[in-house]
Amino acid sequence: MADFIIPTNTSPDLHGRRRLDGPIHAERHVSIICVGAGASGLLMAYKLQKHFSNYSLTVFEKNPAVSGTWFENRYPGCACDVPSHNYTWSFEPKLDWTGVYSSSKEIYQYFDSFAEKYRLKQYIKTEHQVTGAYWNDGTGGYDVKVQDVKNGQQFSQHCDILINASGILNNWRWPAIPGLDKYKGTLLHTANWDESTDLTGKHVGLIGNGSSGIQVLPKIQPIVSKVTTFIREPTWVSPVQGLEQHVYSDDEKREFVEKAGVLTDYRRGIERGLNGQFGIFLKNSKPNNDTQDYMLEQMKSKLQDQYLEDRLIPKWSVGCRRLTPGVGYLESLGKENVTVVYGEINSVTENGCLCDNGNEYPVDVLICATGFDTTFKPRFPLIGPGGRNLQDQWKDEAQSYLGMAADGFPNYLIFLGPNSPIGNGPVLSAIEAQADYMLKMIDRYQTRNIKTFAPTKEAISDFITHKDSFMTKSVWADPCRSWYKNRPDGPITALWPGSTLHYIEALHDLRIEDWDVKYSGNRFAFLGNGYSQTELDPTADWGYYIRDKDDDGPATTAGKRRLLSRSGTMTGNVGVSFTGKNVGDLEQSKETRANL
Repeated sequence: MADFIIPTNTSPDLHGRRRLDGPIHAERHVSIICVGAGASGLLMAYKLQKHFSNYSLTVFEKNPAVSGTWFENRYPGCACDVPSHNYTWSFEPKLDWTGVYSSSKEIYQYFDSFAEKYRLKQYIKTEHQVTGAYWNDGTGGYDVKVQDVKNGQQFSQHCDILINASGILNNWRWPAIPGLDKYKGTLLHTANWDESTDLTGKHVGLIGNGSSGIQVLPKIQPIVSKVTTFIREPTWVSPVQGLEQHVYSDDEKREFVEKAGVLTDYRRGIERGLNGQFGIFLKNSKPNNDTQDYMLEQMKSKLQDQYLEDRLIPKWSVGCRRLTPGVGYLESLGKENVTVVYGEINSVTENGCLCDNGNEYPVDVLICATGFDTTFKPRFPLIGPGGRNLQDQWKDEAQSYLGMAADGFPNYLIFLGPNSPIGNGPVLSAIEAQADYMLKMIDRYQTRNIKTFAPTKEAISDFITHKDSFMTKSVWADPCRSWYKNRPDGPITALWPGSTLHYIEALHDLRIEDWDVKYSGNRFAFLGNGYSQTELDPTADWGYYIRDKDDDGPATTAGKRRLLSRSGTMTGNVGVSFTGKNVGDLEQSKETRANL
């Protein structure tokens, strides 16, 4: 095949002139830098390698290994709160998960194996931290500043397109409690865990009852002499009905390997169930009311303590904060060696925590399960045209285009940016949708003579207006303290205004009308010298459109959706909700599993 390739290292204007010498849609060289080799960065490397040619890619990763948050988080009990078989790429199952909710080490191994299998590490520079990115008007790209973590040296590398895949839950922070630096015991943060620390026989203080704190407590409770857990607010804790923890037997895992279709049917059943949950997040809906009644019953039966019930069971709706399965957490609160202190910590002393009840609680080890900086501001200065810094632009409220881009910052794309579907349903499916959308944009950039692309301010403004209006109907608008928003009564910046399936369909087609696209010279220079690519390929069929019947795919949005979703092939999906069936029971019929 005699593809026409535009030479590299040429100016945008020269690119435009060169196009006139080649066929339509000639693929110019594109240089791409991706920040982060977590799940999103690895997926982007995989998809670029699979679909593109005439490109260069460098992925800078600050850690010594890939997998992002799953490499960093090693605290006792660390696990994912999404069923393991559905915390994989849609096309890349793992056959041997140990249970419905698997440990961070297993998840790290999945993503590391994914990188090894597809030779993605050839693109990745570990222990290299991006410290800044600066728009270069002359080249129409970014000069990216990078520090080699091992030797401290700094250098700059240029790219046409910058992709931020640094994630959300990785910029950990100490709690803003006065006196933390005065504490003389062992101080730990769940996201910066010291694995050499032995908690056996120690009196441990645990600050926080978010996802990390809920996972830590049942893991350390049996080995410590005492746990004093500091809780300042209530939260809903219970697996969603039908998604309780289950450890897979050898027979079940063997069936996944040996019986064709069993694992795929199982995964699809769980995914349907997860996608059927969205009604939980709509106020006063039947799924929300039913789930709240179920979780209320579960919490009361596990707590068996009126004092704890009064303080830990929220008055706000289920789902306002991220739903947490909390395997063993509520039961641990009632153990003899666990003391619950409810309220605020006024300060940390040399010995422990001084609380708003006037009491000081000395501890040998103080664990801060206090989360991350979730403001969505880039972790490094991102300087666009005119010297504008995205860190400043998003200082008060992060506003993105469909969770993937920012106005005024051309050729810049973001994974899991503001208002992505983080807690709306299966998150890895949403990441795949974002990657596919980015590929469409990069393809246009490569095959047309585009110099810059950025979402318009008007498009983002309209999206934010729609999002804010929708959120008033959701449980997320309730007055809870959640990382989904900067303050209890503030705008919801973390979540998509709809379900994950809704997001996938919203991103299916490139809405080029929402983008400010600028060209190098004449926008029609991509038409080139009058030849098609097909004519230059001696192995192609130059009459491919002649056939004996109309076998075209659907031409409409509705038709494409029905084809993709296999409309008409399923029954029983109306009003899908979990009904107590254990997803670990592989003796269920295929029909039952499919309609979980």
